[in-house]
Amino acid sequence: MRFLGNIEAKADAKGRVFLPSVFRKELATGGDECLVMRKDIHQRCLVLYPEHVWNELTDGLNARLNYWNGLHRQLYRQLMTDVELLTLDGNGRLLLPRRYLQMAGISQQIIFKGMGDTIEIWSPEEEQRVMLDAAVFSQSIEEVMSDPS
Repeated sequence: MRFLGNIEAKADAKGRVFLPSVFRKELATGGDECLVMRKDIHQRCLVLYPEHVWNELTDGLNARLNYWNGLHRQLYRQLMTDVELLTLDGNGRLLLPRRYLQMAGISQQIIFKGMGDTIEIWSPEEEQRVMLDAAVFSQSIEEVMSDPS
């Protein structure tokens, strides 16, 4: 499954937004009917995980955590808090709960970003704020890709 692209959209007053058709096709190809949504851990955006991707991620985390360790339990609890299971309606729309839109600073304008096995949802202002300058991006990617480790 490869979600690619940067697509602008608009949510209606109820928070419904059409999932871009290119992403709907990719989702259907992968056989997932549900998406798991969570606020990103590092940035002020929302992340949509196909259900199987989310399950693999949480299974991997569970394998590393000690159930009897209080910090581990709290980390897992905090990750699982504010997670929503979403399904597309018959028209290909998602209902994004208002509290999630507020967490990500989204009003009506939305940017969907394909990130390989996930989809990010950004406000245009926040997306512009976190993007690297072209020269910094070029230098940084060169450093990362040149690193032999």
